[in-house]
Amino acid sequence: MAEREEAAPMRLPWGVAALLLATSDALAARFGAVTVRGELSGFSRAGSGHCYFALKDIDGAPALLRCAMFRRAALLTDFSPADGQQVEARGRLGIYDARGELQMVVESLQRLGTGTLYEEFLRRRARLEAQGLFDAARKRPLPVHPRVLGIVTSLGAAALHDVLTTLKRRAPNLRVVVYPSLVQGAEAPAALVAALRLAGERAEVDVLLLVRGGGSLEDLWAFNDERVVQAVAACPLPVVCGVGHETDITLCDLVADLRAPTPTAAAELAAPAREEALAALQARAAFLRRGVVRALQAQAQRVDTLALRLGQPARSLQGQGQRLDSLAGRLQRALQQRRQRLAEAPQLLQQRLQRALRQRLQAEPLRLQAAQQALQAHDPHRVLQRGYAWVEGADGRPVLSVRALQPGQQVRAVWADGQALAQVHSVLPGPVAQGLPLAPADPAKPGAAGLPDPAA
Repeated sequence: MAEREEAAPMRLPWGVAALLLATSDALAARFGAVTVRGELSGFSRAGSGHCYFALKDIDGAPALLRCAMFRRAALLTDFSPADGQQVEARGRLGIYDARGELQMVVESLQRLGTGTLYEEFLRRRARLEAQGLFDAARKRPLPVHPRVLGIVTSLGAAALHDVLTTLKRRAPNLRVVVYPSLVQGAEAPAALVAALRLAGERAEVDVLLLVRGGGSLEDLWAFNDERVVQAVAACPLPVVCGVGHETDITLCDLVADLRAPTPTAAAELAAPAREEALAALQARAAFLRRGVVRALQAQAQRVDTLALRLGQPARSLQGQGQRLDSLAGRLQRALQQRRQRLAEAPQLLQQRLQRALRQRLQAEPLRLQAAQQALQAHDPHRVLQRGYAWVEGADGRPVLSVRALQPGQQVRAVWADGQALAQVHSVLPGPVAQGLPLAPADPAKPGAAGLPDPAA
């Protein structure tokens, strides 16, 4: 027994591959097929169809198990695995020789529920969405040609290198200001809020890029912090968020003015390509040149036309001379006509006056005859000739009403062929009565019906 113990240290040392193989065999013999329950993290699917991910404890313990699920087993999975899902994996433990890591080759995968981080992500998303932070009306447009770009990220992050490389290639004329901040860990949210606030206060950039490389849900958790989301919403500058890979969604992506699938894409969206801008400028310059050439050609044709006209001044002068002669002839004729009209004017006026006098002399007898007829028509003697008479009082005034008479009053009645003196016997106002009897005549007195004697 002592001899065997002394001989043990003399065994040959292990090779790395041999040791890993022996350990893998020991694990397979010791554990066989195992079932593990945990939360998916860092899930990815390769082009070959193989899936790679990690399992972490549901209760949040700092433990991580690397897993690989080959294409055949992945095709048998009845759901789409994603970070944050609680699953139950069945497979065998082994050692991944290339890195010397413990690995589980998953043969079947079943979903149990949503992980705690993902549940918290959904709760925060619903709460912030109810506040209106994700509304499309809040999104601000990016400037077409920014002069200065700001970047909020870690100085040692690969995302910063990607962004700077892209900007150098697309827009080397842009000035870049970096606001360094932690992008992972418990202190990252406060650092991100401070960097965003500093960029807003300094207001020295036109667009702000918030970028970070890919990672698991817990690696990107700082960008789901409500303090960071509120800081992005309150930032006075347009914010482009490019966090993680294309499949990664954070709350900062939803509240930012523009979401980019990757940090490189964020740089491409914020900065127009120099070549595209130069091509647009060249097209505009070509358009302006064509316009200038057309204008110059039109002016050259106009100059040629004017030169032709100036090359023949005699023809132009001849035309102007003919026009002057025509105007002089018209003026001479107009003056002659004017003098002739002025010379004929007295004779014409005398003729018009004579015609007016003859017409007036011819019209006056007719007017006189008409006036005489009107006068004769109004002559009261002509009325008396039709059997009427007028009555006048002793004062010679006509009696216009029976009420102006008094019984016993002396009146004179005038007819066309004579007159008579009468005495009023009685006065009867009212309508004229027919057949009134006259007063009886006194035979002893001359005159009839009590009238005075005409001889008297």
